[in-house]
Amino acid sequence: MSQVSAGAVIVISSHVVRGSVGNRAAVFALETLGHPVWALPTIVLPWHPGHGRSTRLTFNEADFDHAIDDLIAAPWLSEVKAVLSGYFGNAAQARSVARLVAALREKNPDLLYACDPVIGDAGGLYVPEATAEAIRDHLIPLASLATPNRYELAWLAGAPLEDNNAIMEAALALGPSRMLVTSAVPMMAGGIGNLYLSGRSALLAEHRSIEGAPNGLGDLLCALFLSRLLSGMDEERALQLTTASVYEVLARAVKRGSNELTLAVDSASLSTPMAMVQLRHLVHPAQRRKK
Repeated sequence: MSQVSAGAVIVISSHVVRGSVGNRAAVFALETLGHPVWALPTIVLPWHPGHGRSTRLTFNEADFDHAIDDLIAAPWLSEVKAVLSGYFGNAAQARSVARLVAALREKNPDLLYACDPVIGDAGGLYVPEATAEAIRDHLIPLASLATPNRYELAWLAGAPLEDNNAIMEAALALGPSRMLVTSAVPMMAGGIGNLYLSGRSALLAEHRSIEGAPNGLGDLLCALFLSRLLSGMDEERALQLTTASVYEVLARAVKRGSNELTLAVDSASLSTPMAMVQLRHLVHPAQRRKK
């Protein structure tokens, strides 16, 4: 994939000094696959909070908004083909990014915007509710692709999601034309699934569940899937390769006993994964309604 064909991506998320989460994971993946990246941190941390308390470096809301103004006025905007957003330090940042996406769309209606709503997990929200609401109200409606986990989607949709039919109905109701939901309900014993829904596809990609997974898998998945959509790859192949890459990177990191994804060592897994993935075609909600 050449840089000319790949296009530049603006990536906006958290930055850690040590580790492979947030921007560290997304930027590495996109650059490995040939994309020039413009990276804007929302917060800076020495390491992921799951490793223990550390200093949280934040940005003044007005300063962050001024940086968004600079990006909107940048003379190189024709390079940018996509925007990816992840973790936000506050609600104002989400609103600023919505303004960025809207301004870029005025200049390039084909701009892809991938929204990874990093707001929570099985334990509930781990960001302030105001931040989650700003993502739901200002960013999700702009997204070409959203990549929530099942628990984030449940909060965004305001409904419990106990099976994949409920997940698909919630994904359709939320609005983005493409939804990739992680931690979907597996059909394979001992597995875990990624459920992808678009206007024409309902797909479930599964692999074996692995205990002790390091953080950063969602950030990695969003970046890899976005890259493959930008390349023009068909949805089924993009989902299969993305899921295989994430599983392979995860399995290798856990085998090494690492508490972080080891992306620098496993960069080949991002472009040419060898792991096997079970791919199933589900009944699309639109098909069920025709019956």
